[in-house]
Amino acid sequence: MFRLPFLFIVTGIISFTLFQLYSLGDFASWLTTLGDTPRYSTGWFRVHLLVLGWGTMIAMGAVYQLIPVVLQNHNLFSRKLGFVHYGFFAVGTAGLLIGFQTITIPVIAAFATLAFIGILLFAFNIGMTLYRAKKWNTVTLSTALAVGYLVLTGLSGMLMGLNFYFQQWGNFHDQLLGAHIWFGAFGWFGMLITGFSYKMYPMFYLSHGHPEKLQKVVIGLWNIGVLTGAFSFLFGAPLWLKWCGFVLIAAALTVYTVHLAQMVKHRHKNEPGAGMKWAQTLSGAISLIAIIVVLLLPFFPGIAQEPRLLVIMGWIYIFGWIGLTILSYLSKIVPFLWWTHKYGPVVGKQKTPVMSQMISDRYVHIAISCIVGSLFLMLLGLGWSLPYLTSIGGSLLALCSLIYAGMIALVFTK
Repeated sequence: MFRLPFLFIVTGIISFTLFQLYSLGDFASWLTTLGDTPRYSTGWFRVHLLVLGWGTMIAMGAVYQLIPVVLQNHNLFSRKLGFVHYGFFAVGTAGLLIGFQTITIPVIAAFATLAFIGILLFAFNIGMTLYRAKKWNTVTLSTALAVGYLVLTGLSGMLMGLNFYFQQWGNFHDQLLGAHIWFGAFGWFGMLITGFSYKMYPMFYLSHGHPEKLQKVVIGLWNIGVLTGAFSFLFGAPLWLKWCGFVLIAAALTVYTVHLAQMVKHRHKNEPGAGMKWAQTLSGAISLIAIIVVLLLPFFPGIAQEPRLLVIMGWIYIFGWIGLTILSYLSKIVPFLWWTHKYGPVVGKQKTPVMSQMISDRYVHIAISCIVGSLFLMLLGLGWSLPYLTSIGGSLLALCSLIYAGMIALVFTK
């Protein structure tokens, strides 16, 4: 039962390692160009390696593992279909990355379609699992909505890939790109992280009796925000409507952070691990940043038109919150899954290590702290247009991330 999620998680770790090795190999010089011109071949390649090869791979593996746990007595609709989905998505992603790197338009169009087929298979598998179980709560509802947004992300991405080849839509391509980013970054990743947190926090904090009303508020605000933002880009709506989308997402993040504090308050375990503590800290930080951004936008509308500032905000959200939250959760998920897989069947029959021995909590805290510090240094370089500082920060970020990935990978040797 663990082979399918492990396949996605291991592939995600490999992609994450490759992403950081590329950055380390060129002294993160690509980041300087990304700050000036976000839409160029190397930028597309690196971003999709991180978002598809790592983030989405890890997220899919987590869904395959967590949903049967949430549904308790209901198994995944088809594990075989899960492996077929992996084949289509992995091949499609690899080919898409090659197409971006070589700027080969037919390759981009063809493999974007394969990746989208993989996403459809994933959506069907999870959809049928949830349909058969008929057990709806905030975790399963958030997952269903997240997968729906992933389909919309894949559809818009595939259409852009085909448009690269046929060149039929003109300026609509840019509108489609805006919707693609909103559906993916805010819809797929945002809904999944918030939804899974409703299971992760009670599990690792041993929280009981906490109120759950705010979970529904988060789901409502988040979905209205995603749809408002995505469709404002898709249909070329004025800037104020895009701002409304950001306001709703900022409000959802704030309510989500308050709810995390509620769950922590009702904990029965004081030390859930450095990863869980960092996840809560990150949610508070991104909420504060989101509030500042939505307050500044009406007075400084040029922020939304400045490529460098958009790249900085993208890094803060994609890597600073989504990426670091995934890394934080991996420090709990991977040891838990591996211990259960390897030692669960022999508990009571032979001596087994305790869960805390699978990974050093102290090293997790140090590594994530170094990643956060390196990211801050890199963003300072981007913000002040200092290529050397951007490269130093980016290289340190890559090095610290590689060390952290190695720590996670070493769990599989214990």
